[in-house]
Amino acid sequence: MSTSNLKNKWLIPVAFANIYIIWGITFLAISFGLTGFPPFILSGLRFFAAGILLIGYLLAKGEKANSLKNWWKNAVTGILILTGGTGLVAWGEQYVTASEAAITIATGPFWFIAIDRKNWSYYFSDKFIPIGLLLGFAGLILFLNGSVHSHTENVSSSLRITAFIVLALSSVAWVLGSLYSKKNPADHSTFMNISQQLIVAGLASFVVAFFRSEWTGFSMATIPVSAWLGLLFLIFFGSIIAYISYIWLLSVKPAAIVSTHTYINPIVTVIAGFIIANQTINGNQLYGLAIILIGVLLTNVTKYFRLSKRSKAKIRRVARHFGRISRPYQPM
Repeated sequence: MSTSNLKNKWLIPVAFANIYIIWGITFLAISFGLTGFPPFILSGLRFFAAGILLIGYLLAKGEKANSLKNWWKNAVTGILILTGGTGLVAWGEQYVTASEAAITIATGPFWFIAIDRKNWSYYFSDKFIPIGLLLGFAGLILFLNGSVHSHTENVSSSLRITAFIVLALSSVAWVLGSLYSKKNPADHSTFMNISQQLIVAGLASFVVAFFRSEWTGFSMATIPVSAWLGLLFLIFFGSIIAYISYIWLLSVKPAAIVSTHTYINPIVTVIAGFIIANQTINGNQLYGLAIILIGVLLTNVTKYFRLSKRSKAKIRRVARHFGRISRPYQPM
């Protein structure tokens, strides 16, 4: 085994741990950040700082970022995925718990299938996908039914309903950005694309904060330590380490395997929320989460079987190859 392969073998479980655990805790970090920062100022600081750090490192290595066309493509992707997808999560978490937000976002794969009309014939030719969609949305209804009337201090039911709608829209924005990025890829390196997306998303978040009057009366001097710690976690762990781990895993592992973070993140958030912030979920919410995750599994089950078959076929080919090599010499 080569040194590079050995290195990658050790990096893979570390990268999976990053996207499983860090992205699960990210929802909780947002709730801590919101104790001092308005939602879009928090998102803007998070994205812009992470993007500046990353692009600074890349420019120091000699990479170029002077293509306006690529900046434009990454701007659209960044605004949809980060400002819209993640910024709206921060807004929603003003009125729902981190656990509730994470469970709602777990429905993302369903929105991807619903919006990607070009591949509907492929999706719905698989009997598991429609069943998974129906189960997932049934689980979402059950979860929301248990959530809207759940006790949350100083938050009305109407605000919580609005928050859940906004969280659903954040998933839609993430999917639209992902589809745009897939159809309009930029020519820079992956990490340069990420850094540009983060910078533009940060600036766009600041603009949204301006129109929402979040800057009015805002003072850094009044920010509690917990909010600063939440922001630092979001910058270094959520927006740099976990995101880079995710992109790297996509280059070395099948997307179907990397997407398993969809199942793990809400579970991590629920556990971390209970341990760190004493957040709990009720019975209907728990049943809804279980049904949502089963639905997500069903929408991907065929891909997992195909992947398993390819892996087994590869193992058989390797075994036959070594069988020929190890076969004893037969004199003619």
